[in-house]
Amino acid sequence: MTATSSTATQTPVTPAGGRRRLGSLGPVGLVLTGCVSVQFGGALAVTLMPRAGALGVVTLRLLAAAVVLLLVCRPRLRGHSRADWGTVIAFGITMGAMNGLFYEAVARIPLGPAVTLEVLGPLALSVLASRRAINALWAGLALLGVFLLGGGGFGNLDPIGVGFALGAGAMWALYILFSARTGRRFPQADGLALAMAIAALLFLPLGMASAGTRLLNPTTVALGSAVALLSSVLPYTLELLALRRLPASTFAILMSLEPAIAATAGFLILGQSLSPAEAGAIALVIAASIGAVRTQVGRGRARVEATPEA
Repeated sequence: MTATSSTATQTPVTPAGGRRRLGSLGPVGLVLTGCVSVQFGGALAVTLMPRAGALGVVTLRLLAAAVVLLLVCRPRLRGHSRADWGTVIAFGITMGAMNGLFYEAVARIPLGPAVTLEVLGPLALSVLASRRAINALWAGLALLGVFLLGGGGFGNLDPIGVGFALGAGAMWALYILFSARTGRRFPQADGLALAMAIAALLFLPLGMASAGTRLLNPTTVALGSAVALLSSVLPYTLELLALRRLPASTFAILMSLEPAIAATAGFLILGQSLSPAEAGAIALVIAASIGAVRTQVGRGRARVEATPEA
């Protein structure tokens, strides 16, 4: 039995009404919950960087997340095809690169602009992956909000930090694609656990070289574990489950909420305030995301109503 068929046999059967709610609103709720978790975890990670540095924080985050997921999921190592392993290895490499590039960015530029630049990757994916003109409209509206949130330009920011943030955005787009493929090939969150372990192993030498014995400080380990739970374990699991039922283009547009959530987390945890222009930009991003949600829910309802009863 392949991993794909195992996933199918473990999917619970629900009534038509429950399937409609789960298929349309369920994935959206999972994505939004993951967004809140990852941005508050990111704000906490910024406070940890003076202790361990960017690469050290990434290493702690990935290691703690891998340990938790491996213990909870206990994924099987046998019975997977070569294509399954190729997918999960690519997912792990992408995940590690996305995290590393993003934390190098927030070590050089503020959290809000970093997330604003990073979200350009998913927005580009939404335009490329979508086959409906309406999704391009929502992506364009969100893109306008993203640039307004950056103050109309990013000339005042460290160019290296900007480059890292844009690179993280490209990896984020690949993460969306590989997460969806992994979710289809592995049951539950097994693929995520294996990918997280691969990412952690790849980053361990970098973290040790950068932070050294600082990674062993009990307070640093505790804070790094909290970052891992908020920024990796919870959001990645929710996103992986959501991507089994949500088109990649719609998921990518929902990711445009990240700058707004990052701004809120920055205000509450890091004391960063918003200007009126930034608040207006957030409103545009939220409007685009609401439009994407309504489009997805409408398509889900139309699909259910068009399905003939047995």
